[in-house]
Amino acid sequence: MDGSCLNGRVLVVTLLLSIAASLGESQGTRVGFYSSTCPRAESIVRSTVQSHFRSDPTVAPGLLRMHFHDCFVQGCDASILIDGPNTEKTAPPNLLLRGYEVIDDAKTQLEAACPGVVSCADILALAARDSVVLTSGATWAVPTGRRDGRVSQASDAASLPGFRDSVDVHKQKFAAKGLNTQDLVALVGGHTIGTTACQFFRYRLYNFTTTGNGADPSINAAFVSQLQALCPENGDGSRRIGLDTGSANRFDNSFFANLRDGRGILESDQKLWTDASTRTVVQRFLGIRGLLGLTFNVEFGRSMVKMSNIEVKTGTAGEIRKVCSRVN
Repeated sequence: MDGSCLNGRVLVVTLLLSIAASLGESQGTRVGFYSSTCPRAESIVRSTVQSHFRSDPTVAPGLLRMHFHDCFVQGCDASILIDGPNTEKTAPPNLLLRGYEVIDDAKTQLEAACPGVVSCADILALAARDSVVLTSGATWAVPTGRRDGRVSQASDAASLPGFRDSVDVHKQKFAAKGLNTQDLVALVGGHTIGTTACQFFRYRLYNFTTTGNGADPSINAAFVSQLQALCPENGDGSRRIGLDTGSANRFDNSFFANLRDGRGILESDQKLWTDASTRTVVQRFLGIRGLLGLTFNVEFGRSMVKMSNIEVKTGTAGEIRKVCSRVN
């Protein structure tokens, strides 16, 4: 690696750290919250995520999505982790989330090292960051100090963005959480890692239009046949397909190139390109000539910090759970 590349990476990391610190401290959380009460907190979470990732790399996108699904419902309070009937975990958008065992493992180790100190909400926020790093993304400083929520209701999951939502609906849902259009595009860019099931996009491949048997016209014509081969009309709806074709295991901006090329898997993802209000942000992440460029890794870290501070509970609000998956 030459000096210019190294200096560039140092600049990106430095910028991410400063952004995270300033954003986090303004919301009641702060970077290094456990520096005196549990100095090994972040390293314990990191090593736990690394250990699980080595045996099953799919936990990385699982943990990233779990954090997202937690923050959009009752704020970032680990309510997604609570077991029991009619909890968030049982809501349809959350049924395929995975990685709970990683959080439980980290919590067990943290309770042994620092009993009653580190919240499940903070473990989830840290694990999401560590998952991005393990898939070749850039790091960022995670503000901590969240408390765990006591309430988890499946009905509240209605606030989650849906894979068939229009861009306008997505923007409304993000705005309700204090996130703008750039945050929306950056955070959806988290789909650069991981997979989805055929059942969530197969409708785009067959009988999509009311005038015939064609596929969604926003899909690249050559790509349609590839997807149809992977997801036959009456085939296994649970079969998993990479969300970022050609780079599903690496955190990079190729997800946006796929949207530009009509190769977005989920309908809501592809709409980021077909809708003019979000296309410009996608183009900036791609470095389109004539537009002020945006560095995806930097902006993703910035938006993750903003998202991780949605409606957080701090101080005397909430609790520090001894078991993250306790029954509601």
